[in-house]
Amino acid sequence: MDLKEVMAINLRRLRHAKQMTQEELAESAGLSARYVGAIERADVSASVTVLGRIAQALHVEAAELIQRSAPKAPTESP
Repeated sequence: MDLKEVMAINLRRLRHAKQMTQEELAESAGLSARYVGAIERADVSASVTVLGRIAQALHVEAAELIQRSAPKAPTESP
């Protein structure tokens, strides 16, 4: 999974956790709702500036938007 897809997944998850619509997030970040949707679909790559504006609007660190999930520990076989 590339970083654009990681950001798309994290953005959607964080936005839902904050109970925000794409329109609300877009307004708060000074972006268009269409652009936020395109980022969530991984259709476009967001610049570092946009990443920072989205993070600020969500009240999270920018790194949280591009952080890959931790690998799952392997399960032991009996």
